[in-house]
Amino acid sequence: MLQLKNQILLIVIINILCCKNIDNQPIKPININRAIENYENEAWELVWSDEFNTTNNSGIDLSKWSFNTGGPGWGNHELQYYTDRLDNAYIENGCLVIKAAKESYENSEYTSARLVTKNKGDWLYGKIEIRAKLPYGQGIWPAFWMLPTDNYYGRWPRSGEIDIMELLGNESEKVYGTLIYGKPYEASSNTYSLYNEKTFSDDFHVFGLVWKPEGIYWYIDGQPFHYETNWYTSDKANEFPAPFNTPFHLILNIAVGGSWPGRPDESTFFPQYMYIDYVHVYQITN
Repeated sequence: MLQLKNQILLIVIINILCCKNIDNQPIKPININRAIENYENEAWELVWSDEFNTTNNSGIDLSKWSFNTGGPGWGNHELQYYTDRLDNAYIENGCLVIKAAKESYENSEYTSARLVTKNKGDWLYGKIEIRAKLPYGQGIWPAFWMLPTDNYYGRWPRSGEIDIMELLGNESEKVYGTLIYGKPYEASSNTYSLYNEKTFSDDFHVFGLVWKPEGIYWYIDGQPFHYETNWYTSDKANEFPAPFNTPFHLILNIAVGGSWPGRPDESTFFPQYMYIDYVHVYQITN
């Protein structure tokens, strides 16, 4: 979600191996099967969660979340202004709702919200899940992702980025899982696609990540689609397992426009919503 996402697109086009979910079965390379068997045998303990079940007006637990505000830009030529208003983020029917609206605000054409757990929820390794229903439309860019709490290895991208889920609204049947690291800029990405004309805006899905010292894998509704056991870079300061061996925090947002998704057009309907049923963080017992 930071600058140079347009470079990600080029890398993805060159390197990506898409896992098409045909007959509800994704392509499962042997290394992913072995990894998921090992990880499922671990004793996972829930160490942090937000169920968004509060009944007060806002309900957003500020002991767990903070708001990033400002814009536009955000390193990607995005168009939205992130606010901390109830208009853009609130609790409704047991869900956190992030709303992207078309409105003039602080010299921006659109508003949205970006929630982070920095210095309130920061973890080194674990299993992380979100159950969510995603927005759609040209120029709409929802994401559930992670950044390092401290830039131990230097400024982005040297200290890393973990994208658990990203979606381009004009391809609402497909999500991306991506790892970004190193200098010069390097990335590893893969996609997961639904079938039978279904989209991620039709219903809720569970987007998850398992992050351990020896590897990271991504899954949707329990089905793995991307696995990284090594990330090598020409930057000798970032030799494996760096930079993914320091605490990271969570980010939830809807961006509008940007270098990667492009601008909204006449086909894009506003407002757009991301509904988050829960966020769970697990770590291995002891």
